Amino acid sequence: MFDSHLHTMVESEDGSYTAYSKEYEEHYHSTKDGALHESLVKHVIPAFSALDDKDELNILDICFGLGFNTLATLYHMKKNNINKKVHIYSPELDGALIASLESFTYPEEFEGFEPIISALVRDGHYEDENFSVELYVGDARAYIQKLDIKFDIIYQDAFSPSVNPILWTKEYFARCVELLKEDGVITTYSIAFKIRRAMFENGLQLYLNEGEGYRTATIASRSELNTFVKVDMEHKIACNSEIQALSDSAL
Repeated sequence: MFDSHLHTMVESEDGSYTAYSKEYEEHYHSTKDGALHESLVKHVIPAFSALDDKDELNILDICFGLGFNTLATLYHMKKNNINKKVHIYSPELDGALIASLESFTYPEEFEGFEPIISALVRDGHYEDENFSVELYVGDARAYIQKLDIKFDIIYQDAFSPSVNPILWTKEYFARCVELLKEDGVITTYSIAFKIRRAMFENGLQLYLNEGEGYRTATIASRSELNTFVKVDMEHKIACNSEIQALSDSAL
């Protein structure tokens, strides 16, 4: 049975289900944008479009949660006949949630992915010829400190800074940048100034991820992204100098 002690399933506007966390008092996805739709348009599609010339991708999925970003990545690849090798590494603090995922109601677009979900629940690992997932149950910040892999993509999809600030600070993003390849990208739903400033102060350039049918999000990179509109962070900082980047010391 899906973990009803701390989570309840909620239908979002695109017809896919997300969950409400009673612990964090937040949904895992925007119920307005839709769980599957949000994963695709705020993470998978913009990241893949920025790196479409690469034959192999390492992805850090923060945090695994219900697994939508990981599964939407595989769905996007299959739907569009994208022939890449993709390796996903994902921490998730809530082991009880992971244990209950075989009972979660996933969208029909994920049909056929049941063996992947079962393998991750059972072993924390899945691998086939072109796609692998390593799931780590535990603290995300401790996990990324141990990694010695360089990533093409980081899906920054933790609960919001208001309830889970430890995964949004300047110090946290400093480690993410250390793990990011020079041409790698970070995707996130957050457009909060203090979060963008935390990223910018770590040498990242910020861009708008915007389109029809979803609220504006953020994509960041060390390198220029010519297909996205750049955020003029220097101007915004000059106009909002009193708003500092979120930092560990402020928690």
